[in-house]
Amino acid sequence: MEAKDTLILGIESSCDETAAAVIRNGRQVLSNVIASQIDLHKLYGGVVPEIASRKHIEKINQVIEEALAEAKITLDDLDAIAVTYGPGLVGALLVGVAEAKAICFAKNKPLVGVHHIEGHVSANYIEHPDLEPPFLCLIVSGGHTHLVLVKEYGVYEIIGQTRDDAVGEAFDKVARAIGLGYPGGPKIDKLAKEGNADAIRFPKAKIEGSPFDFSFSGVKSAVLNHINGCKMKGEPIVEADIAASFQKAVTDVLVERTIKAAKEYHMDVVALAGGVASNSALRNAMELACKKAGLRLCYPSPIYCTDNGAMIGVAGYYEYINGTRHSWDLNAVPNLKIGQR
Repeated sequence: MEAKDTLILGIESSCDETAAAVIRNGRQVLSNVIASQIDLHKLYGGVVPEIASRKHIEKINQVIEEALAEAKITLDDLDAIAVTYGPGLVGALLVGVAEAKAICFAKNKPLVGVHHIEGHVSANYIEHPDLEPPFLCLIVSGGHTHLVLVKEYGVYEIIGQTRDDAVGEAFDKVARAIGLGYPGGPKIDKLAKEGNADAIRFPKAKIEGSPFDFSFSGVKSAVLNHINGCKMKGEPIVEADIAASFQKAVTDVLVERTIKAAKEYHMDVVALAGGVASNSALRNAMELACKKAGLRLCYPSPIYCTDNGAMIGVAGYYEYINGTRHSWDLNAVPNLKIGQR
């Protein structure tokens, strides 16, 4: 007798994307619907939490209905509902959590809370069907920079993290400083292609006694100092060179620490995850370094790097088959740590 397919609805609302997806057996995406708020938040130069929460409320039913229709199923066909409950903006998270609870209550389905960052890691399983733990994952996003050992499905050990700014946050701040606006990551990536990455030497911070930790506040300050220095001396500010040199300084640090960690922890596979994982300079540099070190590199397509429901559905599937169930007291946890339950 054939095993029954397991269908999970993944709901994501941790920041400024309202997203839902249907996942079959943890690897196959039957639908992936995303309503982005980027154009709205651009006006303010970053995400405004109250506006994000209100937009999630407006969009969430519609996004879920679309995801179910695209997958050609109904709520009754689902085995469980997976939802991001942290980390993220508390108001935004609460919209997704309340929605998931309502569906589970109405349809008598299991509720599975998912860690947002574990979702990003799990995005790699979608397009790399043979990928299985253990592997090393570099998580780079607007709010997080982590080096994590993925020991087993749902079992993680942080071996390195940022001491100050997340890498995506540094991209946003530098983009703002050179007048590119929000969101900074894709804009710097694009402009950097026109610049000389060796034009300016920006610092690469090392943290004594913590070889796999990161710090990006220094390089961000160095960019601001460079711009101010140019203004004071009346020298031209070459935005493309600044973007390329900044991106190189950051990418070099991320790649060096990742390769070093892979060797030290005897990992054959390196994965990238999070919004900054779609940065072309990071991907190219990591590909070259992994090839040289004899490591396999995995990363998701850009659509699965930014926030989406599919990654939550995948992470939710592995939590579900591991027996994770949440009760009606599941709450939004804005500062939820990876590996925390």
